[in-house]
Amino acid sequence: MIRIAITVRVIASRTGCGMKISSLVSILVVTLVLVLGVAAEAQPQAKIARVGWLASGSPSGVAPLTGAFRQGLSELGHVEGKNIAIEYRYAEGKFDRLPDLAKEIVHLKVDVIVVANDQAIRAVKQATATIPIVMVADDPLGHGFIASLARPGGNLTGFSLMSTELAGKRLELLMEALPKVSRVAALRASGPAQEQQVKEIQIAAQPLGIQVQTVQVQNPDDFENAFLTITKGRPGALLVLRSSLLRTHALRIKEFAEKRQLPTMYDDRFFVESGGLMSYGTNTLGVYRHAATYVDKILKGTKPADLPVEQPKKFELVINLKTAKQIGLTIPPNVLARADKVIK
Repeated sequence: MIRIAITVRVIASRTGCGMKISSLVSILVVTLVLVLGVAAEAQPQAKIARVGWLASGSPSGVAPLTGAFRQGLSELGHVEGKNIAIEYRYAEGKFDRLPDLAKEIVHLKVDVIVVANDQAIRAVKQATATIPIVMVADDPLGHGFIASLARPGGNLTGFSLMSTELAGKRLELLMEALPKVSRVAALRASGPAQEQQVKEIQIAAQPLGIQVQTVQVQNPDDFENAFLTITKGRPGALLVLRSSLLRTHALRIKEFAEKRQLPTMYDDRFFVESGGLMSYGTNTLGVYRHAATYVDKILKGTKPADLPVEQPKKFELVINLKTAKQIGLTIPPNVLARADKVIK
């Protein structure tokens, strides 16, 4: 304001009383614009936080997870496109792309990276030892990602879904719902986590007298042959192991199960809400929503090594009675009574 006043006095003294008011106003406007422009340039611009997001699956396959994560960020005041930017990268089920995608995200110099799936976590961990990483993993301690749950160490922290430990429990619950079934197909992807889940299922199957037919898919082109193999095995039920590849192709699996009238158990309520029969596990959407709190803390200066890796405190049994009716199945009352949610 002082600069504007000085300018006015200088103009008035040099032009005299004969200067038109309109010309004076024009000069004042130009002067004001210049002054405000200089002031605006002098103001420090608010930093936009940058988050890397690496997924093993496709954008559509993990859309509910990204939506839950963004919701969590928004609740903490981080709005995408305003004060935070998320760099998304998707392997589309092609795990060999993960190392290059991880390096790509690191080269963007993001402030923190969010990642799930063992292969993706390993790729990011190898790509950077400095950028904070928030992971959602099946068994981070068992796969050597962290030193301990309480003190993970390094640049990695996050959440354990305990999916591996629950694989046997899923078979047990499925058998309670289907007491007459003696043969079950287990659809799996590749990787160490899948191997461990199969072991847990086989351990649980022995005392139950259940035969487990394991069928593996490594890429999207394998599904039709896998479905044919399952059909030839004539199982009484289908157990779908936790995998980003299987999640990405959840619709194909559901349609196959419906066509063959196969009762199916999943690890996540997402599948049941999409038409599957049963699920038992962590509320994954809740985990991703909560993951935003770790990102928020890291952006505010907390070191990942000081954030303990959290384990789920509750597991949900979800049953879809609509699907049960479609395949002609009656769920025993004692199993329904144990369900945390029943879709009617």
